[in-house]
Amino acid sequence: MPVTMYHNPRCNTSRKTLALLRDKGVEPQIVEYLKTPPSAVELKRILGQLKMPASKLVRKKEAAAAGIDPKALSEDGLIEAMIANPIVIERPIVVSGGKAALGRPPEAVLSVL
Repeated sequence: MPVTMYHNPRCNTSRKTLALLRDKGVEPQIVEYLKTPPSAVELKRILGQLKMPASKLVRKKEAAAAGIDPKALSEDGLIEAMIANPIVIERPIVVSGGKAALGRPPEAVLSVL
């Protein structure tokens, strides 16, 4: 089953998650989401697979720096803000089949393999 990882190579946790996947013999398709942000449709699908609202996938410090207040936006409005400012999206995210997991801690992604 193909595995996709939404990855930021500058993030230590993201690098650890990638190393863990590779140690398990999994070579994921890597999406550097800062360079190639997901579309609104993709992000909504991922959120559904994670079973969480967009507000739970927002990095608070980065959102504040970008002037994004998750509490002041609708779900769709927040998703649009996340796509326009992908640095606010929590990482890493690993997707396999119909499941997704946030790699915090990195071992959490093993549940989708």
